[in-house]
Amino acid sequence: MKFQKIVLATYLMCGSAMLSQLHAQGELNTSAKDFKFIDPKNMDLSVKPGDNFFEYANGAWLRTTEIPGDKTRWGSFDELRDRTNKAVQKLLVDVSSGSNAAKGTKEYNVASFYKSGMNTEAINKLGVNAIKPELDAIKGIKTPQQILDVVTMLTKKGIQTVMNGYIGPDDKDVTKIIVQFGQGGLGLPSKDYYTDKDENAVKNRAAYTKYITDILIASGQTAAEAAKNATAVFALESKLATASYFPTEMRDPQKMYNKFSLAAFSKQTPNINWSTLFGKLGIKGQSEMLISNPNYYKAVSKEITATPLASWKQYLLFHTLSHMSPYLSDNFENLSFEFYGKTLSGQKMQTPRWERVMGVINGSIGDQLGQLYVDKNFQPEAKEKMLELVNNLQVAFGDRIKQLDWMSAATKTKAMTKLNSFMKKIGYPDKWKDYSALTITENNYAQNVLKASAFEYDYYLSKLGKPVDRTEWGMTPNTVNAYYNPAFNEIVFPAAILQFPFFDFNADDAVNYGGIGAVIGHEMTHGFDDQGAQYAADGNLKNWWTPEDEKKFKGKTQVVVNQFNSYKVLDTVAVNGELTLGENIADLGGLAVAYEAFKKTKQGQSSEKIDGFSPDQRFFLSWAQIWRGKATDKRTLQLIKIDPHSPGVWRAIGPLSNFEPFYKAFNIQPGDKMYRPENERAKIW
Repeated sequence: MKFQKIVLATYLMCGSAMLSQLHAQGELNTSAKDFKFIDPKNMDLSVKPGDNFFEYANGAWLRTTEIPGDKTRWGSFDELRDRTNKAVQKLLVDVSSGSNAAKGTKEYNVASFYKSGMNTEAINKLGVNAIKPELDAIKGIKTPQQILDVVTMLTKKGIQTVMNGYIGPDDKDVTKIIVQFGQGGLGLPSKDYYTDKDENAVKNRAAYTKYITDILIASGQTAAEAAKNATAVFALESKLATASYFPTEMRDPQKMYNKFSLAAFSKQTPNINWSTLFGKLGIKGQSEMLISNPNYYKAVSKEITATPLASWKQYLLFHTLSHMSPYLSDNFENLSFEFYGKTLSGQKMQTPRWERVMGVINGSIGDQLGQLYVDKNFQPEAKEKMLELVNNLQVAFGDRIKQLDWMSAATKTKAMTKLNSFMKKIGYPDKWKDYSALTITENNYAQNVLKASAFEYDYYLSKLGKPVDRTEWGMTPNTVNAYYNPAFNEIVFPAAILQFPFFDFNADDAVNYGGIGAVIGHEMTHGFDDQGAQYAADGNLKNWWTPEDEKKFKGKTQVVVNQFNSYKVLDTVAVNGELTLGENIADLGGLAVAYEAFKKTKQGQSSEKIDGFSPDQRFFLSWAQIWRGKATDKRTLQLIKIDPHSPGVWRAIGPLSNFEPFYKAFNIQPGDKMYRPENERAKIW
């Protein structure tokens, strides 16, 4: 666990294109020059656009494309992510083959980390001895208070147990950094997995108990001992799950904001003295903290003495081994994959080792890997073009706010202030993190992970008492994604997403505005979704709405909830309209704002066809192809429970069914399956 938080950050997806690079350099061969940004070969023209536009735009691709065996879903995001990862792989191989990098440099650290992760012989030889100090500390627990001593030790090294801490801006005073604690302690993805009664949930719990047993057997216990201890571990987790929030509850920023003095909350958690705990965590000079779920920590306090010490030791042993399994010997890594990959997600085979190691490096020393990626793969012109697009979308969003017929002038003024206050981050940070205090070696992968986590912990600890640094990024440049952070009122677009199918220098405006334009509009709209709208222009969690406008807004968002609650996956499983509300609002707004900005371009005002499609049709086809994708049944069921994003098919179709310009572009009429009567269409931004 990293002791940090991007406050309420909302991402485009929960998950190097050389073509775009060649376009920018003008080095295309004939076949590349003839590249079709909207390719009819991916479409199914036998489907009526008004019946299922997702199938119309993507049907041939959906029929002929198989999900790779080492993936649980596959689509436009994943294809671009795969190309980006392969560019990073080349970078890793190149930097690892060199021998001149000075110790501590980004080249040295990245190469050493990569070598340690790829050295499976050394990893297998070490086995659990790679984390012997951590396991010995757990074994040495003799009193209930020592449980917290070990928990704090593990926390400082990034190993998640019952304490999920982070350091970041205070939601109601974002100029100040504060220590914050969220719920944790569970090995299954969310509370639902412990409480649901359906057959699939029962099977998952049985499989999880077996996974706990298998991990404990791999640690040296007999089958009988491990089975008994697994039952105790699951019993403790079930008690913690009872006190936890469901994912939908965690979407309420007011509910999640609970400030306490250390002394006051210590009275509510008799077995946790927070002043003492802060001392052991190395936190100094802090008298207050934020607790997202007070009942969770009350439950932890109770169980410190209510649950037998032996059960706690088994719990900490299992969670330490499970958390570290991807960095240990094959037997542990395979057990982790069998449960989390195959059983829960339906993944058929392991992701290639280089890709797994790359992901670990990206999460551990991401700024150093990202800097190498930018140096090799990012075109400065893309940043300039992207800023132009962002500014165009911002103007279009402002125009739409001014034209709203449901919002008062007073609230419009504050909405415009917030919109015009957006901080825009594109490509990569202006300054990179200093890793000079971190030592990476070639011979102990697991300890490299722990040392990098400890470095990150200390890095965030050092922020306490200092001004908030608004220049920092919450994603690395080689991440195919984007996000909005309400505390900074910022929209962020890493370098890797500035590639086809989202953006390309040679693409027509319809493609770019339907792709990256919709992404930009999506992130902007997050500042005004059901969560983001609770944050003011200065980033603080405070109400800036008139009571009447707030009531109208909530009424409009309920229309979106109802619409998406009606959608199904796997024929019978309903989309959770409450859980996905923020992302659905962002998709709806992103589409509308991008289209408005597109209509200000030369192509947007013309009627010239390309490959038989009008400018508007190409815009909507571009929109549909960025949501193109499919997932395993198990991954689909998992995401319905925990992912705030709707499945791709409904992200494509849902907003379009509310959008009049789409109806006109494809002559959608009453009787078509996607047709929604005017009075039932969701219209917010």
